[in-house]
Amino acid sequence: MIVVAGEALVDLVPTSEGDLSPRLGGGPYNVAVAAGRLEAPVGFLSRVSSDLFGDRLLERLHASNVRTDLVQRGDQPTTLAVVGLADDGSARYSFYVEGTADRQVTDPGPLPAGTKAVSFGTLSLVLEPGASTYERVLWREAERGALTVLDPNIRAGLIHDPMAYRDRYDSWLPHVGLLKVSVEDARWLADLPADASEDDVLEVVRDWQGAGPAAVVLTRGGDGLAVLTAAGDVIRVPPTPVDVVDTIGAGDTVQGALLAWLHDHDALSVEAVRGLDAGKWGEALAYAGAAAAITCSRAGAEPPFKRELEMT
Repeated sequence: MIVVAGEALVDLVPTSEGDLSPRLGGGPYNVAVAAGRLEAPVGFLSRVSSDLFGDRLLERLHASNVRTDLVQRGDQPTTLAVVGLADDGSARYSFYVEGTADRQVTDPGPLPAGTKAVSFGTLSLVLEPGASTYERVLWREAERGALTVLDPNIRAGLIHDPMAYRDRYDSWLPHVGLLKVSVEDARWLADLPADASEDDVLEVVRDWQGAGPAAVVLTRGGDGLAVLTAAGDVIRVPPTPVDVVDTIGAGDTVQGALLAWLHDHDALSVEAVRGLDAGKWGEALAYAGAAAAITCSRAGAEPPFKRELEMT
């Protein structure tokens, strides 16, 4: 089984009429939904509010084939994110996180027998006290030998001490088997200029890989996907053509689809990820890119079901 650990929240997304429409989301939540819809065996680890939004979040997990055995419930409200959309469909976020349920998650202890991979990222590794809880799970599962997968998915407005966060990020890398990061987030994490070239980013990514991850997947926006393999090769895959409605959940869909592809190809281990050759990585990235393109063709984070992806 794959366990996705982190927050679930509600995005308030602008409509064509100028209103705000609630959409269920959160980076790890979207990853779990994407993997579940692609028929990977996946469970979600989080703390979800007992309010109406929390009920709807759980209903959508069930409808997306995601197990909720590890979901805790709490009286605190659901985290809210107000989304602003640029002309190209890219999103920016304002968060309402004080006193919300997801950051109060408690340590579940050892994960269920048969857990092969655990995915982490986004707000859950920023907001305390939950960040320290998820961090302990990361360390414990890496020590146990599970494939740990990280997408930092930076929300800079919630990181009040960037240098402290960057140091903490560096401390995670020896415990990470597969890293997925956007070019923009890599620039931020490395404190590079916003216009730093992809070659500059790759130089930093090579250093990160040397610290632990067997491979590093780069999301490159409209330029597609790339991976730095264990052999040191850079494999690039062009984007799947799509009419973009918005990009909410695109990177999360990549993460969920990669997990599903690795499951389907019996590659949910550090050793298996390290052994993937250029051809297999090309297949994996093409699969993830096609899934993300479908998400981008819809409003909000709405990853495809497997039957939809097979029709493309």
